[in-house]
Amino acid sequence: MILAIEVGGAVVAALLLGLFVFGLRRRLIQRPGGTFDCSLRPAPPEGAEPGGKGWVYGVARYNNDRVEWFRVFSYAPRPRRVLERPAIEVLGRRAPHGDEELALLSDAVVLLCSHRDVRLELAMSDDALTGFLAWLEAAPPGQRVNVA
Repeated sequence: MILAIEVGGAVVAALLLGLFVFGLRRRLIQRPGGTFDCSLRPAPPEGAEPGGKGWVYGVARYNNDRVEWFRVFSYAPRPRRVLERPAIEVLGRRAPHGDEELALLSDAVVLLCSHRDVRLELAMSDDALTGFLAWLEAAPPGQRVNVA
């Protein structure tokens, strides 16, 4: 009986520690400021109908000439993807279709981008989109910027 209580207590303590580290990671990502909620997925092939699968919820953070994207449900301290401002090309934007409306946040706008010849989609709120496009356009003189 005592062993069962000790094991149960250890499991509860481990769960609480995991939740604490999870929350601490989120705080450390947001600490410098300039963060926004942003879902990401590889873009479907051209001509394919967009579906609701493949979206990964994350937090993006501006860091000088880069946007660092972190998965929300992860313990990794490093960004999963880094997008450099000169390499980002905005190809278009659209509203979520069909199942995407369930997979994304309610006010999301989908932005089709190319980064170093890799097509991907970013989904963010309208306010975050305005900030993202302003950040892209605010590139230093001489940098090529393509905002659709």
